[in-house]
Amino acid sequence: MTTTSAPSSPSPPSWPVTAATSRRARRQQRQCLESAPWRGPVRRYDILKEGTIALVVVVILVAVLAILFSSPDVPAVTLQEWASAQPVGFTQIALSELDGTSTSATYGPPYNHGSGSVQYLYGISIQRAVGVTDPIDPAKDFVLDPLATVSGQPALTAALHRYARAPQATRMAWDAAYGKALSSASVVDTRLVVPSGNYGPVGTMLTEFLAMARSGGLDAQLVAHSDFYTTNYTNPILFLGDSAVAQPNSYWNKIVTAQKMQGTQWGMMNETGSWPGQPWLWLYTMWYQVGPMHTSRNADVEVIAIMTVLSLGLLFVPFIPGIRDLPRKIPVHRLVWKDYYRTYGSARNQATEAALASSVGTTKPAPPSDTR
Repeated sequence: MTTTSAPSSPSPPSWPVTAATSRRARRQQRQCLESAPWRGPVRRYDILKEGTIALVVVVILVAVLAILFSSPDVPAVTLQEWASAQPVGFTQIALSELDGTSTSATYGPPYNHGSGSVQYLYGISIQRAVGVTDPIDPAKDFVLDPLATVSGQPALTAALHRYARAPQATRMAWDAAYGKALSSASVVDTRLVVPSGNYGPVGTMLTEFLAMARSGGLDAQLVAHSDFYTTNYTNPILFLGDSAVAQPNSYWNKIVTAQKMQGTQWGMMNETGSWPGQPWLWLYTMWYQVGPMHTSRNADVEVIAIMTVLSLGLLFVPFIPGIRDLPRKIPVHRLVWKDYYRTYGSARNQATEAALASSVGTTKPAPPSDTR
């Protein structure tokens, strides 16, 4: 007959055991126990088989969801389409870029030093703090420079020189006069007809600008070609977006409304073909539909602040007392490993509690010895 006794418990610490000491000792002992080599049951596991099954299931699931909930494969909106569909509205926005009254011209950082779209949070503007990092002059970048690339048009070249040499007050008078005339403009045989007046060179410039846009040349001119692959569409997007603010019935607004992507709507689109959209963005867009963001002119920076706080909260979940303990307090893992906990959980818990009790010098008895 052999007798195997349980290991003797370590002697209690010689210093006073406070609540903080007890918690720290229990935590250290639990960490040691959890990092110990696994001594429980094992089961044969084919990771290649499981990985293949998981891959097939995910591929099938993605294909089914792509068919059922795919984003519409809408062709890209171009300035050529806009100029052809609404020549008057297009020319009005072009004039606003030229005279400096468009949304882009008065936007503010990061494009210029305006203040039209500067937002604040508790009196602080992140835009102004960062400054102008992507300088854009809409009159020059959207209208004058593209027109300067047109060759074989002596009348246009003369008009550009005349406009450039004219005093600022004269140019403003020409722009204002042409703007009033555009309210009475009409389209005859695809041509924009404007009543005669003292517009200086502005009429010639914008007529050629409209023709350039209709030919598709403006789309190419406004795209930045700094790299081999063109990815910077800032200028055409800003130019097109200016019509959304100035013209409620603009070509762009009609498209956006049809796709349910106005600011008062919840539409989201991932425009890279007919693939699933971006449902994870609902948390971001939701804040625009609730107060005070849905009526605030600082809605963008307010939503960014909210999402920053929520993202940091998610990032630091492992360090937030109470929240980090939820998985232990809500033992969902026990449902997954219910067979193990049904068979081995009770004995393991008893051994763990005994070890923890002995580490802090409590009087909880050790497991009884096993005598054979």
